[in-house]
Amino acid sequence: MSVKIRLQRHGKKGKPFYWIVAADARSKRDGRLLEKLGTYNPNTNPAAINLDVDGAVKWLQNGAQPTDTARAILSYKGAMLKNHLVGGVRKGALTEEQAEEKFNAWLEEKEAKISAKADGLSKAKADAKAQELELEKEVNEKRKALAVEETKVAVEETKAAVEETVEEAPQTIDEAAAEAKKEAEGTKEEVAADVEASSEEE
Repeated sequence: MSVKIRLQRHGKKGKPFYWIVAADARSKRDGRLLEKLGTYNPNTNPAAINLDVDGAVKWLQNGAQPTDTARAILSYKGAMLKNHLVGGVRKGALTEEQAEEKFNAWLEEKEAKISAKADGLSKAKADAKAQELELEKEVNEKRKALAVEETKVAVEETKAAVEETVEEAPQTIDEAAAEAKKEAEGTKEEVAADVEASSEEE
C-alpha cells in the first residue's frame, strides 16, 4: 500500500481549513485517513500551521510520499530537514546530539524569521492606518475650508442684498409719501366738493 501525506479539506465555502494527513494513495481526498498529522489554516497572515514533526518524520521514514503542497508545509515546519538528519544519523554521518543541535539551531532561526515577518506585517498595518488617518484629516480640513468659503460667499451675498434694500428704501419712502399726499389732496377735494354741494342745497 502506497501512503501519501496530503491535505484534507475542511472548513466552509471560501474559508478553507485543511488537515495534514497520512492516507492511502487510493482513498478519496476527504476520505479515510491513516493518521492526522496536523492542521493548516491559510486564512490568517502568516498562515497558521500545527504539525506533529516526529509523526511526519516517522511516515517519511516508512516511505510515505508528500504531495507538493504538503512537501512545502513539511519543509516550512522542518520535518523534511529532520528526516534528512535522521537519515544521516542512521548512516553514521553524525550523532543524534549533533542532529538535534542542528535542528534546534534551524528552528531558532526560523522562529526569528517568522517573528520578524509578523512584526513587519503589524508595522505595515499600523503605518497604513496612520496614513489613512492623515488622509482623513486632510479631507476634513478641505471640507472645513470649503464650508468657510461658502459661508463667506453667503455673507457677501446677504450684505449686498441688504445694501441694495437700503438704497431702494428712500425711493420707496418717497413714493409712499407722494401717494399719501395725493390721497390726502384727493380726499381734501372730495370734502370741499361735498361742502359746496351741501351749501348749494341749503
